[in-house]
Amino acid sequence: MGISFGYGQEAIWESMVGMFETGYENSLMVDPLILLIGLAVWHHNHKKRASIIPTRFNRQRREVCFMPEGATEPVFVPWESLSAWIIEAQGATQYGIHRQYGMGIGFYEGETLTSLEFQCAGLPIAISHWEAIRGYMEYEIHDLKSIQDLQDLQGPGDPPHEGLHTFRNARARMHQQIRDGSRTRLSGFFWYLYHVMTLWTIPNRLVEWEVCRLERIGKQALPEVMRQWSEPLPEDQWAKPSEELLRLSEQVRQLQTRQPRRPITEIFAEVQR
Repeated sequence: MGISFGYGQEAIWESMVGMFETGYENSLMVDPLILLIGLAVWHHNHKKRASIIPTRFNRQRREVCFMPEGATEPVFVPWESLSAWIIEAQGATQYGIHRQYGMGIGFYEGETLTSLEFQCAGLPIAISHWEAIRGYMEYEIHDLKSIQDLQDLQGPGDPPHEGLHTFRNARARMHQQIRDGSRTRLSGFFWYLYHVMTLWTIPNRLVEWEVCRLERIGKQALPEVMRQWSEPLPEDQWAKPSEELLRLSEQVRQLQTRQPRRPITEIFAEVQR
Protein backbone atom coordinates (compact mmCIF):
# COMPACT_ATOMS: atom_id res chain seq x y z
CA MET A 1 0.00 0.00 0.00
CA GLY A 2 2.93 2.33 0.68
CA ILE A 3 4.05 1.92 -2.92
CA SER A 4 0.62 2.97 -4.21
CA PHE A 5 0.89 6.19 -2.15
CA GLY A 6 4.36 6.94 -3.47
CA TYR A 7 6.32 6.16 -0.28
CA GLY A 8 9.97 5.29 -0.54
CA GLN A 9 11.50 1.96 0.41
CA GLU A 10 12.89 3.30 3.69
CA ALA A 11 9.51 4.70 4.79
CA ILE A 12 7.76 1.43 3.95
CA TRP A 13 10.35 -0.54 5.93
CA GLU A 14 10.00 1.75 8.96
CA SER A 15 6.21 1.43 8.91
CA MET A 16 6.45 -2.37 8.76
CA VAL A 17 8.89 -2.45 11.69
CA GLY A 18 6.64 -0.11 13.67
CA MET A 19 3.58 -2.32 13.06
CA PHE A 20 5.55 -5.40 14.16
CA GLU A 21 6.80 -3.75 17.35
CA THR A 22 3.32 -2.50 18.25
CA GLY A 23 1.78 -5.92 17.65
CA TYR A 24 4.57 -7.62 19.60
CA GLU A 25 4.02 -5.42 22.65
CA ASN A 26 0.27 -6.09 22.61
CA SER A 27 0.77 -9.84 22.13
CA LEU A 28 2.88 -10.05 25.30
CA MET A 29 -0.24 -9.07 27.28
CA VAL A 30 -3.03 -10.54 25.18
CA ASP A 31 -1.61 -13.98 24.26
CA PRO A 32 -1.18 -15.24 27.87
CA LEU A 33 -4.72 -14.09 28.66
CA ILE A 34 -6.12 -15.96 25.64
CA LEU A 35 -4.13 -19.05 26.66
CA LEU A 36 -5.51 -18.95 30.21
CA ILE A 37 -9.08 -18.56 28.98
CA GLY A 38 -8.64 -21.48 26.57
CA LEU A 39 -7.16 -23.72 29.28
CA ALA A 40 -10.00 -22.81 31.67
CA VAL A 41 -12.64 -23.74 29.08
CA TRP A 42 -10.80 -26.96 28.24
CA HIS A 43 -10.53 -27.95 31.92
CA HIS A 44 -14.19 -27.13 32.58
CA ASN A 45 -15.37 -29.31 29.68
CA HIS A 46 -13.13 -32.21 30.72
CA LYS A 47 -14.53 -32.17 34.26
CA LYS A 48 -18.04 -32.74 32.86
CA ARG A 49 -17.07 -36.31 32.00
CA ALA A 50 -17.08 -37.25 35.68
CA SER A 51 -20.59 -35.90 36.32
CA ILE A 52 -22.60 -36.15 33.09
CA ILE A 53 -24.18 -39.35 31.81
CA PRO A 54 -24.29 -39.18 28.01
CA THR A 55 -27.35 -40.06 25.94
CA ARG A 56 -27.29 -43.72 24.91
CA PHE A 57 -28.77 -45.41 21.84
CA ASN A 58 -29.87 -49.06 21.88
CA ARG A 59 -30.71 -50.38 18.44
CA GLN A 60 -31.68 -53.81 19.67
CA ARG A 61 -34.44 -52.30 21.80
CA ARG A 62 -34.92 -49.38 19.34
CA GLU A 63 -34.88 -46.97 22.26
CA VAL A 64 -32.91 -43.90 23.33
CA CYS A 65 -31.96 -43.27 26.95
CA PHE A 66 -31.80 -39.68 28.21
CA MET A 67 -30.56 -38.55 31.60
CA PRO A 68 -31.96 -35.00 31.87
CA GLU A 69 -30.06 -32.53 34.00
CA GLY A 70 -31.22 -32.73 37.60
CA ALA A 71 -33.09 -36.01 37.07
CA THR A 72 -32.56 -38.99 39.36
CA GLU A 73 -33.83 -41.65 36.95
CA PRO A 74 -33.17 -42.08 33.21
CA VAL A 75 -35.91 -41.64 30.62
CA PHE A 76 -36.32 -44.25 27.87
CA VAL A 77 -37.78 -42.98 24.61
CA PRO A 78 -38.88 -45.08 21.60
CA TRP A 79 -36.54 -44.47 18.70
CA GLU A 80 -39.29 -43.65 16.22
CA SER A 81 -40.77 -40.99 18.50
CA LEU A 82 -37.48 -39.10 18.74
CA SER A 83 -37.35 -35.60 17.25
CA ALA A 84 -34.25 -34.27 15.49
CA TRP A 85 -33.53 -30.88 14.02
CA ILE A 86 -30.82 -28.76 12.47
CA ILE A 87 -30.13 -25.24 13.73
CA GLU A 88 -29.03 -22.50 11.37
CA ALA A 89 -28.56 -18.97 12.70
CA GLN A 90 -27.33 -15.91 10.86
CA GLY A 91 -26.48 -12.45 12.10
CA ALA A 92 -24.96 -9.30 10.68
CA THR A 93 -22.32 -7.20 12.41
CA GLN A 94 -20.02 -4.41 11.38
CA TYR A 95 -17.50 -7.08 10.41
CA GLY A 96 -19.79 -9.06 8.12
CA ILE A 97 -22.25 -11.95 8.15
CA HIS A 98 -21.83 -14.60 10.84
CA ARG A 99 -23.46 -18.01 10.56
CA GLN A 100 -23.80 -20.67 13.23
CA TYR A 101 -25.00 -24.24 12.90
CA GLY A 102 -26.01 -26.95 15.31
CA MET A 103 -27.90 -30.19 15.70
CA GLY A 104 -30.47 -31.19 18.29
CA ILE A 105 -32.41 -34.26 19.36
CA GLY A 106 -35.15 -34.56 21.94
CA PHE A 107 -38.58 -35.79 22.91
CA TYR A 108 -41.82 -34.42 24.26
CA GLU A 109 -43.32 -35.25 27.64
CA GLY A 110 -46.75 -33.74 27.31
CA GLU A 111 -46.05 -30.09 26.48
CA THR A 112 -42.45 -30.18 27.73
CA LEU A 113 -39.56 -30.66 25.29
CA THR A 114 -36.43 -32.32 26.66
CA SER A 115 -33.61 -31.73 24.23
CA LEU A 116 -29.89 -32.05 23.68
CA GLU A 117 -28.18 -29.59 21.33
CA PHE A 118 -24.59 -29.02 20.30
CA GLN A 119 -22.79 -26.69 17.93
CA CYS A 120 -21.44 -27.86 14.57
CA ALA A 121 -18.92 -26.30 12.22
CA GLY A 122 -21.28 -26.32 9.23
CA LEU A 123 -24.64 -27.45 7.94
CA PRO A 124 -23.33 -30.60 6.18
CA ILE A 125 -21.56 -31.65 9.39
CA ALA A 126 -24.74 -31.17 11.42
CA ILE A 127 -26.64 -33.36 8.97
CA SER A 128 -23.81 -35.92 9.01
CA HIS A 129 -24.04 -36.22 12.80
CA TRP A 130 -27.70 -37.15 12.53
CA GLU A 131 -27.06 -39.51 9.63
CA ALA A 132 -24.39 -41.31 11.69
CA ILE A 133 -26.91 -41.83 14.52
CA ARG A 134 -29.70 -42.86 12.17
CA GLY A 135 -27.44 -45.21 10.21
CA TYR A 136 -26.34 -46.93 13.42
CA MET A 137 -29.89 -47.39 14.71
CA GLU A 138 -31.06 -48.74 11.33
CA TYR A 139 -28.15 -51.23 11.01
CA GLU A 140 -26.57 -49.33 8.10
CA ILE A 141 -23.40 -48.55 10.14
CA HIS A 142 -21.79 -51.12 12.40
CA ASP A 143 -18.56 -49.52 13.64
CA LEU A 144 -16.81 -46.18 14.08
CA LYS A 145 -14.20 -46.97 11.45
CA SER A 146 -16.65 -46.62 8.57
CA ILE A 147 -17.53 -43.04 9.52
CA GLN A 148 -14.40 -41.79 11.31
CA ASP A 149 -11.57 -43.37 9.33
CA LEU A 150 -12.45 -42.38 5.78
CA GLN A 151 -8.76 -42.24 4.84
CA ASP A 152 -8.27 -45.78 6.15
CA LEU A 153 -5.33 -44.86 8.39
CA GLN A 154 -6.15 -47.31 11.19
CA GLY A 155 -4.65 -50.73 10.89
CA PRO A 156 -5.81 -53.93 12.57
CA GLY A 157 -5.48 -53.61 16.33
CA ASP A 158 -5.08 -49.81 16.27
CA PRO A 159 -7.18 -47.78 18.72
CA PRO A 160 -10.23 -45.99 17.23
CA HIS A 161 -8.90 -42.49 17.96
CA GLU A 162 -6.22 -40.58 16.05
CA GLY A 163 -2.67 -40.61 17.34
CA LEU A 164 0.88 -41.60 16.50
CA HIS A 165 -0.39 -44.72 14.74
CA THR A 166 -2.37 -42.67 12.17
CA PHE A 167 0.69 -40.48 11.48
CA ARG A 168 2.95 -43.50 10.97
CA ASN A 169 0.36 -45.24 8.80
CA ALA A 170 -0.02 -42.11 6.66
CA ARG A 171 3.76 -41.84 6.22
CA ALA A 172 4.08 -45.52 5.35
CA ARG A 173 1.28 -45.20 2.78
CA MET A 174 2.93 -42.12 1.25
CA HIS A 175 6.23 -43.99 0.81
CA GLN A 176 4.41 -46.98 -0.68
CA GLN A 177 2.62 -44.73 -3.18
CA ILE A 178 5.97 -43.25 -4.23
CA ARG A 179 7.37 -46.74 -4.78
CA ASP A 180 4.27 -47.72 -6.78
CA GLY A 181 4.56 -44.61 -8.94
CA SER A 182 1.14 -43.22 -8.01
CA ARG A 183 2.79 -40.32 -6.18
CA THR A 184 5.79 -38.18 -7.06
CA ARG A 185 8.77 -37.47 -4.85
CA LEU A 186 7.90 -33.77 -5.03
CA SER A 187 4.53 -34.59 -3.47
CA GLY A 188 6.36 -36.51 -0.75
CA PHE A 189 8.58 -33.49 -0.10
CA PHE A 190 5.54 -31.26 0.41
CA TRP A 191 4.02 -33.93 2.70
CA TYR A 192 7.07 -33.66 4.96
CA LEU A 193 7.12 -29.86 4.68
CA TYR A 194 3.47 -29.61 5.73
CA HIS A 195 3.96 -31.83 8.78
CA VAL A 196 7.13 -30.01 9.82
CA MET A 197 5.21 -26.72 9.67
CA THR A 198 2.41 -28.27 11.77
CA LEU A 199 4.87 -29.41 14.48
CA TRP A 200 5.47 -32.96 13.21
CA THR A 201 3.99 -35.49 15.67
CA ILE A 202 3.19 -33.07 18.51
CA PRO A 203 -0.55 -32.81 17.58
CA ASN A 204 -0.82 -36.61 17.51
CA ARG A 205 0.93 -36.93 20.86
CA LEU A 206 -1.42 -34.32 22.35
CA VAL A 207 -4.42 -36.35 21.17
CA GLU A 208 -3.06 -39.50 22.80
CA TRP A 209 -2.31 -37.60 26.02
CA GLU A 210 -5.85 -36.21 26.08
CA VAL A 211 -7.39 -39.65 25.49
CA CYS A 212 -5.31 -41.13 28.33
CA ARG A 213 -6.31 -38.26 30.61
CA LEU A 214 -10.00 -38.80 29.87
CA GLU A 215 -9.61 -42.49 30.64
CA ARG A 216 -7.98 -41.65 33.99
CA ILE A 217 -10.81 -39.29 34.87
CA GLY A 218 -13.25 -42.12 34.35
CA LYS A 219 -16.94 -41.98 33.63
CA GLN A 220 -19.95 -41.26 35.77
CA ALA A 221 -21.32 -44.58 37.04
CA LEU A 222 -24.47 -45.66 35.19
CA PRO A 223 -27.66 -46.19 37.19
CA GLU A 224 -28.49 -49.85 37.60
CA VAL A 225 -31.62 -49.60 35.45
CA MET A 226 -29.58 -48.06 32.60
CA ARG A 227 -26.88 -50.71 32.94
CA GLN A 228 -29.48 -53.47 32.63
CA TRP A 229 -31.11 -51.68 29.70
CA SER A 230 -27.72 -51.57 27.93
CA GLU A 231 -27.18 -55.33 28.16
CA PRO A 232 -27.43 -57.15 24.78
CA LEU A 233 -30.60 -59.06 23.95
CA PRO A 234 -31.06 -62.39 22.18
CA GLU A 235 -31.71 -61.75 18.50
CA ASP A 236 -35.24 -63.12 18.68
CA GLN A 237 -36.07 -60.35 21.20
CA TRP A 238 -34.83 -57.47 19.06
CA ALA A 239 -37.45 -54.80 18.42
CA LYS A 240 -38.64 -54.44 14.83
CA PRO A 241 -39.19 -51.20 12.90
CA SER A 242 -42.76 -50.16 12.23
CA GLU A 243 -44.43 -50.75 8.87
CA GLU A 244 -44.67 -46.99 8.29
CA LEU A 245 -40.94 -46.51 8.81
CA LEU A 246 -40.13 -49.37 6.43
CA ARG A 247 -42.41 -47.86 3.80
CA LEU A 248 -40.92 -44.37 4.11
CA SER A 249 -37.36 -45.74 4.14
CA GLU A 250 -38.00 -47.62 0.91
CA GLN A 251 -39.32 -44.45 -0.72
CA VAL A 252 -36.17 -42.58 0.36
CA ARG A 253 -33.92 -45.27 -1.11
CA GLN A 254 -35.83 -45.24 -4.41
CA LEU A 255 -35.57 -41.46 -4.70
CA GLN A 256 -31.84 -41.58 -3.88
CA THR A 257 -31.33 -44.19 -6.60
CA ARG A 258 -33.16 -42.08 -9.20
CA GLN A 259 -31.66 -38.75 -8.07
CA PRO A 260 -28.26 -39.48 -6.43
CA ARG A 261 -27.16 -35.81 -6.53
CA ARG A 262 -30.27 -34.47 -4.85
CA PRO A 263 -29.78 -33.22 -1.25
CA ILE A 264 -30.99 -35.74 1.33
CA THR A 265 -32.97 -33.01 3.09
CA GLU A 266 -35.10 -32.45 -0.01
CA ILE A 267 -35.69 -36.19 -0.38
CA PHE A 268 -36.85 -36.51 3.24
CA ALA A 269 -39.13 -33.48 2.80
CA GLU A 270 -40.75 -34.96 -0.31
CA VAL A 271 -41.32 -38.34 1.33
CA GLN A 272 -42.93 -36.71 4.37
CA ARG A 273 -45.50 -34.77 2.30
